[in-house]
Amino acid sequence: MKKREPISHIMTKNVHFVNQNDTLQHAVNMIKTENIHHLPVMNGNSVVGIISSTDINRLTFGNLYQHQEGSEAAVVSSLTIEQVMTAQPRVINSEDSIKEVAEVFAEAHFHALPVLENNQLVGIVTTTDMIKYLIEQY
Repeated sequence: MKKREPISHIMTKNVHFVNQNDTLQHAVNMIKTENIHHLPVMNGNSVVGIISSTDINRLTFGNLYQHQEGSEAAVVSSLTIEQVMTAQPRVINSEDSIKEVAEVFAEAHFHALPVLENNQLVGIVTTTDMIKYLIEQY
């Protein structure tokens, strides 16, 4: 294992995101169609939040109402991304080491962190990325 390997080596570079003024339904559709779990929320070039599939499941009670047509749509259409997202998420720099980011995950109990370079969103790293990296080391 390399001690100072930057997080940019394991982050997802083709990061999907939503704008804070997009509809919550747009975020839900993106999470489902792209099979992702976390979406940074942008305001122009700034990361202002993050929304996760867990956030959505909490709103719609997961699959509790799976046989009741429209129950998810009713909840989702009544809320905005800003009401659901985690505002001002912790972000990391693309040159932060994998070890430093692992420590953030362990201490703060986050599951995803937007990655910035020169204050621009360049990726996202998740606990799954970290686990895959550790598996490759053995």
